[in-house]
Amino acid sequence: MSGPTRRGFLAGTAALGGAALLGNAEAPSPKSVPGPVAITPNDARYEDLVLRRTSERFFPRPDSFRLPTTTEQVVRTVNDATRAGKRVTVRSGGHCYENFVGDGAEVIIDLSAMREVTFDRRRDAFMIEPGATLWEVFERLYLGWGVTIPGGQCGGVAAGGHVQGGGYGPLSRRFGSVVDYLHAVEVVVVDRSGRARVVVATRERGDENRDLWWAHTGGGGGNFGVVIRYWMRTAGATGNDPTSLLPKPPASTLSATVGWSWRDVTEQSFYRLLRNYGEWHERNSGVDSPYASLFSPMLITRRDTGADPGAFAMVPALDGTLPNADQLLRDHIAEVTDGVPGTITIEPPHRLPWLAGVRAGSLSQADESGMFKAKAAYLRKRFTDEQIKTAYTYLTSTDHDNERALLLLVSYGGKVNTVASDATALPQRDSIMKAIYTVTWTDPNSEQANLDWIRRWYRAMYQDTGGVPVPNDVNDGSYINYPDVDITDPKWNKSGVPWHALYYKENYRKLQQVKARWDPRDVFHHAMSIKPSR
Repeated sequence: MSGPTRRGFLAGTAALGGAALLGNAEAPSPKSVPGPVAITPNDARYEDLVLRRTSERFFPRPDSFRLPTTTEQVVRTVNDATRAGKRVTVRSGGHCYENFVGDGAEVIIDLSAMREVTFDRRRDAFMIEPGATLWEVFERLYLGWGVTIPGGQCGGVAAGGHVQGGGYGPLSRRFGSVVDYLHAVEVVVVDRSGRARVVVATRERGDENRDLWWAHTGGGGGNFGVVIRYWMRTAGATGNDPTSLLPKPPASTLSATVGWSWRDVTEQSFYRLLRNYGEWHERNSGVDSPYASLFSPMLITRRDTGADPGAFAMVPALDGTLPNADQLLRDHIAEVTDGVPGTITIEPPHRLPWLAGVRAGSLSQADESGMFKAKAAYLRKRFTDEQIKTAYTYLTSTDHDNERALLLLVSYGGKVNTVASDATALPQRDSIMKAIYTVTWTDPNSEQANLDWIRRWYRAMYQDTGGVPVPNDVNDGSYINYPDVDITDPKWNKSGVPWHALYYKENYRKLQQVKARWDPRDVFHHAMSIKPSR
């Protein structure tokens, strides 16, 4: 098989106690605070800001971009926009799968200049600004204090949206979700009179603003206000030694890459592979599993219709310091590939220091960009036999000639599933995998054909539940950081289950109450935003 690399496959896929410090503070007078520069269409920098996003399907063209560097500048920008009746939206990394930031926006607050990562002695917690990318967060936390958060592989994703949606990554099976470490959040909100102000909300039980903290533990971006700072700290941690207040990642990572040429894959071997992979996760996703540190994404690219049908791979990695790490990795690969002919070792087992391993697996902004459509779902069990058959049919079909499509299966569960479904806004707390479906193209004229194709594939995967992953024994809805506006459309969602029940489940009612309290004018909204309760 011609040499697909691990990075090549990854590139195909594509974050002071209990009182509210400023919760009741008056916003600074707009005249006393210099606003951020308004970058308008006649400014040479405007087009660069238009292009500073991941999905090349969308071109945000507001009246102006604002790039604040302080909380006060954000307050002034929101006040000015609200008084002028202009629609204001917010972005940090620009990685939203849908056009939530650009759609109808007149003022876009771009938080990319706010990217500090430091330890805050006032709160004995790590402070992360929303513009900091995950790679910056990992590097600064680890090199500075030897700690980390269990965030994602896409290094160009910024903390702003990643954390609000819940946040997960290669260390989540061992350490849980990112929001399980969220200690406090600073947000610029707009009250019923239209006045912007700053609120700090913490997870402390006595905090009168705790509901706002809770809403940012999986409620999704663009719903409640502008997040200025996150403070991260392990729940229940004591003392003020920074090195003990967040998890320590393993000193090294042991990983490998195995793959399959589509030339050698039959429907029977494909079925065996996906069944093995799913059943392995059913057996090994408990918090006490010796495989708690293992993260083993499987990246199945669509079979090419040309002379070379291409290949796909699985990239397992785990804590390289475990005394039996090598045997665990060998056993995992053996169990997943049992009875699957044509398995090839692309990259043999090897160790890297933890941060070097993060860098090797991290996607840059350039890697992630393109015209694409993505859909997703949680899995409580392996795919059913019918779903595996459907996946094979669409991944090998010749009725549509797209440039790249991918089924990405991602390890999940473990420590994530030890948290109650209502303890955070992130409700999916008993899943073992995530499934992400993507299609990518370069010709703008082929957009509709590609959208139609992936919509049909997704509908077929969930045909027993109305075309969407309605929670049942196998499915558990979807992840709000992978939003899909099709789920709001009865043409594609015939389940009779509203979109928000798939993402938020029973937590949606409380999120509506939080929305009504903190954004009663619905200033911050988009196509899948939370609607305030009335």
